[in-house]
Amino acid sequence: MVPLTTDQLDALTELINIGVGQAAGLLSEMIESRIQLQIPHIELLSPLALQNKLKESLGTNPLSAVKLGFHGSFVGSAQLIFPTESAATLVSVLTGETIDSPDLDDLKISTLSEVGNIVINGVMGSIGNVLNQPLDYDVPSYAEEEIEEMLPINQSDEDGTVLLVQARFTIEELLVQGDIVLFFELGSFQALLDAIEAVV
Repeated sequence: MVPLTTDQLDALTELINIGVGQAAGLLSEMIESRIQLQIPHIELLSPLALQNKLKESLGTNPLSAVKLGFHGSFVGSAQLIFPTESAATLVSVLTGETIDSPDLDDLKISTLSEVGNIVINGVMGSIGNVLNQPLDYDVPSYAEEEIEEMLPINQSDEDGTVLLVQARFTIEELLVQGDIVLFFELGSFQALLDAIEAVV
């Protein structure tokens, strides 16, 4: 895998920060409270390296994830992944239910699907709009799975490229951790870099 240049990494970071800023604004309106979304780290990985890294940082317990496929000028899928505790905290804040409420699980799927849709559309939408590369999206899906099930590795996947974006949601003094994972099919990530070069 060819490493990113400093200019390419800076451009990607700027694009993602634009999208995350828009998503934070929409989420803040949802709960009528300010949400800060910070992106402290972006990293380019192979699918296998991603799986190992997430095991190290998030552990081996099942995770909550919203997945959204995208296609057009770039083809791939995006996931917003939360540790279970962070997912429950976020749902509690967004819905007003307490962490130990029996209704929380019922609300989790719809609430996190909406959050994932907002965040992923914000990120991918900003990339598509700034680069003038229109994208279409699939319907978001929600799952609670272990990392191996969530990120299955097969031979064809090893030809793809993964962009790991570590996100930190700060809501009313609460810190909620989430990772935005962008999978690009073979050739699509290079198409993204080419589009960035054309506008930078």
